[in-house]
Amino acid sequence: MNKVMTRSQRRPAPRAAARPPARRDSGRPGGAPPRTPSGGTARTTAGGRPPAGPGTTHRTRPADNRPGTVTRASGAVPAGQGAPAQPTATDVFAERLLAVLSGRRPVHAMLRHTLGRAYDDLVRLAEHGPLRTLRGARPVVRDIGHYEVRPGTIEAFARIRAGDRLRAMAFRLERGTDHRWRCTAVELGGPRPRPEDD
Repeated sequence: MNKVMTRSQRRPAPRAAARPPARRDSGRPGGAPPRTPSGGTARTTAGGRPPAGPGTTHRTRPADNRPGTVTRASGAVPAGQGAPAQPTATDVFAERLLAVLSGRRPVHAMLRHTLGRAYDDLVRLAEHGPLRTLRGARPVVRDIGHYEVRPGTIEAFARIRAGDRLRAMAFRLERGTDHRWRCTAVELGGPRPRPEDD
């Protein structure tokens, strides 16, 4: 069996209070003065603005706050930083199923992402809200593992921390002819009950 673990135990890092970057405004005390190419000080008018050139009118234009673009030729990634890893299908579906089973998303949000009995099983599981917790603690996916049964079919499990409990969720994903993954089975904390009509 080639079991693959895709997540290690992730603990949410404490968030430091985010401070906006310091502003460099020449109108503020301690602000940087405007720079000129010659290295001297910039000329300003009585209003504190640089003088207009000959034949120009004063028009205000919004500041260009767009991030700079990086071309492929100069697109070197700074040392120590790689491109963010794209989440795998198992990661995405574990989070989607968790959102439905914890009541954060409606069940019909999974309608186009499920096939066969999986949607019916999900409706039955979500009725009871098995991953809803008290005291506002949101359930989180702690660990995900998967096994590729054959190309285009993955059986996966997720360990979910819900309050003081650790729960297990298993699901099966199949890739369709349109190259999209869909959930074809889901179980939470044990095998799913067999209906009488099967």
